[in-house]
Formats: sequence, structure tokens, C-alpha cells
Amino acid sequence: MIKFSHSIFALPFAFTSALIAAEGIPPPSKVFWITVAMVGARSGAMGFNRVADRRLDALNPRTAQRELPAGRISVRAALLFSALSFAVLVFSAYMLNPLCLLLSPVAIALAVFYSYTKRLTWASHLVLGVAIAAAPLGAWIAVTGGFIPGALLPALAVVFWLAGFDILYALQDREFDKTHGLYSVPARFGIERSLWISRFFHLLSWDFLLLTGFVFGLGFFYGLGLIIAGGLFIYEHALLKPHDLGKLDIAFFNMNGYIGLTVFTATLLDYLL
Repeated sequence: MIKFSHSIFALPFAFTSALIAAEGIPPPSKVFWITVAMVGARSGAMGFNRVADRRLDALNPRTAQRELPAGRISVRAALLFSALSFAVLVFSAYMLNPLCLLLSPVAIALAVFYSYTKRLTWASHLVLGVAIAAAPLGAWIAVTGGFIPGALLPALAVVFWLAGFDILYALQDREFDKTHGLYSVPARFGIERSLWISRFFHLLSWDFLLLTGFVFGLGFFYGLGLIIAGGLFIYEHALLKPHDLGKLDIAFFNMNGYIGLTVFTATLLDYLL
């Protein structure tokens, strides 16, 4: 129901932030509980999102065969799954430190709130970006027990990275959103402008990653990783044309997974070597 494998999207950025916060590899216990917290948060958020959207999903030919609208999973079971997943997040936060525990309800509230924003504003993509940016911020706080302004840089990179590719994902539902009174950048601005907005967001994301490297004194391997990530961003957008969205799945799923893994691997190599 929630595509567990998609946890890979935000997890590398959480680990990247943890590496920078620790100025190296964090203690194994921190890595373990950050991972559990991330999976719990993402699973709970996706489960709740499926419940919130079940009636709309039933009307959309692209999503009508998802488990909830198709009747393969009950609403009660999905809500129980989400509640248990969020409980895992809260327990993981408790195991990390008091500030993580104190802030865990904020992460849950952001995740739940996002599920309704496409009924309110075309900026819902940015709201999702903010919700997912809780990953690198949470990882930073998990490692250090506190917060500094510089920790916002990788978080802002995630905001615009996520919003940029969520706009691309929303292209396939543009007509459905317009017909059913839902808000999105593609429904508001059309396909061609949406592609340019997504490109701009990804440029901002890359810029914030570059600033992260400067502020925290990252070196050669991080810089090399940014060059590769920049190439992946360019390739992602080269796959899509206003008149041809046939490679949307490759651009959305494959490229964004590679970008996150590239940034994390480059940061890890920078500290190891």
C-alpha cells in the first residue's frame, strides 16, 4: 500500500545530515534509531495519505486499483497501520534524545496536514517538501541534541528537491485535478510552466547543497558528488518534454533515488577519506 522501498528517497538526506552533524560517522545506536524513526514516519504518513485520498483515488483511473479504493485493505486496518507506524517514530525519538521526543508530534502533524493541502493550495508541493525536510533536521537533532542555523541548509535543499520532483509527479494528474477542484502547480500553471518551476526548484536545491558544503567545510568528494548530482538533475529534466511525458517514471523514481544516494555517498567518502 505504501511502497516501502520509496523510503530511500529521504533516508540518504537524513544520513547526510547526520554525518555532517557528527563530523563523521555517528554512533551505531544513533544510525539505527534514525533509520527506524524515518521508516516509521514515512510509513505512517503514506498510510494516512492513502486513507485521506481514498475517495479521490477511486475516481482517478491511475489510482483506482490502489489497495484502499479497490477494497483489498480496510480503512480501519490502514489507520491502525499508520497509528502503529507513528508510534514507532515517537518511540525512536524517545530513544534518541528528549528534544527529538518533544518535536516528534510536530513531524506527525506536518505529515497529516500535507494530506489535505492539495484541497487548499497549489503550493502543496512545498508543504510536502517541508514535511520531508523534517528528515535531515531530525537527524541533526538526533546526533547533536540541539540545533544550529546551518542545519537548515540541507533541510532547505530537501524542501526544493522534493517539491521539484513532486511537481513532475503531479503532471500526470493535471486534468483530473482541474476537474475535481484539486490544487497543484500543473493544474494552476500548465505543463510547460510547471516544468520550468520544477527546474528552478531543483536549481535552488543544488544551490543549498553547495552552500552546505561551503559552510561545513566539505571537500573534494562532496564537490565531485555535487557535480554528479547536478548532472542527474539535468538528465532528469531532459527526459521530460511538454509534449512527451512518457519517461516520467524514470525521471521521478530512478533519478531522484540516485540523487539522494549520490549526495550521501559523496559526503560519506569526504569524511572517510
